[in-house]
Amino acid sequence: MKKILVAALLIAGSVAHAQSSATKQELVAKVLQLQQPAIELVARAMAEQPAQILVQRAGPVLQQRIPPDKRQAVAQEIQADVKRYVDETVPMVRERAVALAPSTIGVLLDERFTEDELKQLIAIIESPVNRKFQSLGGEMQKSLTSKLVAETKALIEPKVRALDRAVGQRLGLPAPAARAPAGAASK
Repeated sequence: MKKILVAALLIAGSVAHAQSSATKQELVAKVLQLQQPAIELVARAMAEQPAQILVQRAGPVLQQRIPPDKRQAVAQEIQADVKRYVDETVPMVRERAVALAPSTIGVLLDERFTEDELKQLIAIIESPVNRKFQSLGGEMQKSLTSKLVAETKALIEPKVRALDRAVGQRLGLPAPAARAPAGAASK
């Protein structure tokens, strides 16, 4: 009789846990749905990063090895290659990120949050104040960045010149006065 009672309690506990897990899974799915734009943004940044690095590396080579009369055409061809890469790659990576989110982010949410905490999290994410705050993200970043650049430029430029000299010496390049400054290509 005692064994039957223990088995019944275990079965009842399993059923309750399964019901709780179903509810919890719905809450996790809701959080993932609400966070899909952020997940897609991470995927986009990850897919674009190699192209950005290649463009940065190509800039100096373009200036040093391509004749001035052909630079603009080659630069446009590179930009077209980068656009083609981004257009092909971003959708694939974004799709995979969204597909992987339940088995990665979803698992973490399920393991580390209770149902009540997930409900609270959803309420926070859906709140009008949070949406308003999130909509200011780009503007806040731009405001901070412009002020930060203005206030640190005088401190950073000498360090950039010193780094430019040190790297140039290690590479056996002419002194900085004889070549374009590191930031000149972007101006």
